[in-house]
Amino acid sequence: MEIPPGDQPLGAPVGRRVFLGLVGLGAAAVAAGGPLSAVLSRVQAKAAAHDPTGLSGLIPGGGWRYYSVTGDFPSVEPAAYRLRVAGLVDKPLSLSLADIAARPRTTVVRDFQCVTGWRVPKVRWSGVTLASLIEAAGPLPSATAVLFRSFDGAYTESLTMKQAMRSDVLVADTLGHAAVSSEHGGPVRMVVAPMYGYKSCKWLSEIRLVPRLVPGFWEQNGYDQDGWVGTSNGRSDAPT
Repeated sequence: MEIPPGDQPLGAPVGRRVFLGLVGLGAAAVAAGGPLSAVLSRVQAKAAAHDPTGLSGLIPGGGWRYYSVTGDFPSVEPAAYRLRVAGLVDKPLSLSLADIAARPRTTVVRDFQCVTGWRVPKVRWSGVTLASLIEAAGPLPSATAVLFRSFDGAYTESLTMKQAMRSDVLVADTLGHAAVSSEHGGPVRMVVAPMYGYKSCKWLSEIRLVPRLVPGFWEQNGYDQDGWVGTSNGRSDAPT
């Protein structure tokens, strides 16, 4: 199944608090003088010791900007990788990469929009729908939300059950036509296509069904829980 871009109705924009941090970083680089790349490196290194937001882990490249809240990009051997689906379920799952690849596949093509303002157009993600994994695990009636954990040991995210069951929310192992790299959050990551990038948990290790919504890493730092991409970014991705 392939889900094309722009197939959902209108969404509401979310705030860009983090954008101001990036603007400040750029301004500091200009004020410091010297080659921009070298100055940015010095500014980022200085900021890293006092930066709980992960902005100091930003590395530009190929149209993408790679963020890490821990300051590095964790990796795991493909043979050792396991994705747990646990919590309020009848049948907890432990899935290898081969298990995930063998399930019915879905492809989503959508602009990847960061809350800080940058965008990569028409990104092709493939994997399995989150809904299909939840259904396979047998959600209990008391489960009303989904918590995602990263194997970086720090990052978390969450969705309501209604959001999680959308057809454009993927557990993705493929970017373009290749495996998702560590820099992009692989080998497996969330792709919450109608929302800003911070909702798409990278380095995914656990999907846990929970009785109530648990704010994720960025929500605990002031971000909106419902991170729908809005019309200010030329998108139409509202909840239905």
